[in-house]
Amino acid sequence: MKKIAVFASGSGTNFQAINDAIKDGKLEAQINLLVCDRKGAMCIKRAETENIPAFVFTAKEYRDKASYEEVILQKLREQEIEFIVLAGYMRLIGPSLLSAFQGRIVNIHPSLLPAFQGKDAIGQALAAKAVKTGVTVHYIDEGMDTGPVIDQVEVVIDKGDTKEMLEEKIHAIEHQLYPAVLQKLFHSEAVIEGKTQQQL
Repeated sequence: MKKIAVFASGSGTNFQAINDAIKDGKLEAQINLLVCDRKGAMCIKRAETENIPAFVFTAKEYRDKASYEEVILQKLREQEIEFIVLAGYMRLIGPSLLSAFQGRIVNIHPSLLPAFQGKDAIGQALAAKAVKTGVTVHYIDEGMDTGPVIDQVEVVIDKGDTKEMLEEKIHAIEHQLYPAVLQKLFHSEAVIEGKTQQQL
């Protein structure tokens, strides 16, 4: 059972979808910690409802990114976290977390990366009059939405789609795709670890 931390900044719908998949037996994992950088965010209330510990911080109260990431690292170690799942976390991950969790941080982004990187990807797609966009799950690296792609699903932008309508389409895909991709990732890791142990 993979012990994970979910990082979120907003409503936490992907946090909820991941936790629901765990409860339904579709994802073999356990959310041991929510990390949130916005006091009062809805994701915190979701964690409280599910009795999941939350670490909530305000970045400006720390000297720099390294300072608050060291505190986050301490919280992750206390909960024996093995994998970080970003779900609407609106901050770039810094060197401290990247080095401690190399290859074990993933993110979900509402576009077909590398198209429409960064904030408001849905608004970017509409402004560009794109005929399609999508959802991407990818590994995190030093850049903004630049890490290796794990999986993508295309979403057609219909004529007349408003931002709210497109958000609804994308969220529906996200809530199915993310838990499924995580399950595959965790299962493949277990298989690799098993082979390594057998060879030893």
